[in-house]
Amino acid sequence: MGRETLPLKDGWAAVDGGTTGGSTADDAHVFTVRNRNELVRALDGGSATPKIIQVAGTIDADTDDDGDHLDCADYATDGYTTKKYLAAYDPRTWGSAKPSGPQEEARQASAARQAGRIELAVGSNTTLVGLGDKAVLKGASLQLKGADNVIVRNLELRDAYDCFPLWQPNTGGLGDWKTAYDNIWLRGATHVWIDHVTLSDKGHPDAEEPTHFGRNYLRHDGLLDITNASDLVTVSWSRFADHDKAILIGNGDTATGDRGRLRVTLHHNEFESVVQRAPRVRFGQVHLYNNRYVVPADAHDYRYSLGVSTESALYAENNAFTTPGHIEAADLVKSWNGTALHQSGTLFNGYPVDLLAIHNAYNSGSERDLTADVGWTPTLHTKIDSAATADREVARGAGAGRIP
Repeated sequence: MGRETLPLKDGWAAVDGGTTGGSTADDAHVFTVRNRNELVRALDGGSATPKIIQVAGTIDADTDDDGDHLDCADYATDGYTTKKYLAAYDPRTWGSAKPSGPQEEARQASAARQAGRIELAVGSNTTLVGLGDKAVLKGASLQLKGADNVIVRNLELRDAYDCFPLWQPNTGGLGDWKTAYDNIWLRGATHVWIDHVTLSDKGHPDAEEPTHFGRNYLRHDGLLDITNASDLVTVSWSRFADHDKAILIGNGDTATGDRGRLRVTLHHNEFESVVQRAPRVRFGQVHLYNNRYVVPADAHDYRYSLGVSTESALYAENNAFTTPGHIEAADLVKSWNGTALHQSGTLFNGYPVDLLAIHNAYNSGSERDLTADVGWTPTLHTKIDSAATADREVARGAGAGRIP
């Protein structure tokens, strides 16, 4: 599996010679890793040397050099405690100013200590693959910064837990908690194939965190963020579960350098118990086909699935949504400054629907009407099945440990 490459025409990552990862690695650069130290050595500081890294068993990124587990108290420094931080920046006494002073400085220092352990740089020409059906990378944030030609497959990535969330006041409202770590973050990365990966908050769901300052004390950021002019990415047969923000493509309305980039294909993925961003798109040409969405009946915090934002060109076809609770088809699409959405072959609870028409009918006045012309038609894709067929196949085959 480590030497397998992206199939021809399998989405945007197949452009310009495709995505081959570390398939050309010599024997000296094929590693089997079982703990954080071995993984860090194999990653080689994000070097571009072709390499194949095989993950065996469960690797905990929150460990010291002796392999002992580290918790939040071990990272805390300079007198930081959650109790002191909450007391210092309570909006009732602190007001709406940005946090500053000793406790914020201590939070930053503590966060830097955690980041030094759990942020792992993945360099160009790398294949990171799980062995067997139970390979897990726990507590880590994979950072693909400027990397080209990377494959991540057959791996469960879970619980990139932020010990030190930042309070962000808002003069017009309550403010919110900002967290630091995505399970996978692409920044200026190109030719990336993510396949049969499972991403979740397993172990520390945000829903079980307390409320501080009237807001849920979030501990997780995105599952997969594709930002900063990243390009030519295919995400296939993966599972995104039990999380707030799943996939962000394009991180700012003013990031005009993203124009002509952020070309992403998402196919045969499962989004289960995801609150929002599945995906949210700015600028990019994104092909979204044969994906499965499941919103449980008790998901009262659900916001939307498809986010249509500034200059996005989202081409969605033959996706299936199952929402047995109070969610309506009109809830599936949310627009911020978006102008267009192509959709076809959509199933909602087993029935065909036109998401574009429903969005325009139900959101007229509150959101801009969307047109069907996104300015492009995908040509790079595998066989596109009906939404009903894809729904069944993805339920059986998406996620880590399920490569045929």
